[in-house]
Amino acid sequence: MGYGWNILPHPPYSPDLAPSDYWLFGDMTRAFEGRSFNSRGAAEAALKQYFASRPAGFYRNGIHKLRERWRHVVDNDGQYN
Repeated sequence: MGYGWNILPHPPYSPDLAPSDYWLFGDMTRAFEGRSFNSRGAAEAALKQYFASRPAGFYRNGIHKLRERWRHVVDNDGQYN
């Protein structure tokens, strides 16, 4: 390539590095574990309550943990877990 770019052998997407997957969905899984809903409306109400109950820094903390997560991936040659 004439641009001086290095092509890295890494997939463009990894659920282990996506903040929604490793931060948000993990927390949601724990919050809703063992619960079931009888209607779509009940599920939507529970989700609204879940999002409203997250502390102000919850999402910011997930983004800030990305650096640590990326470093772990690099240090372990792409072995995320």
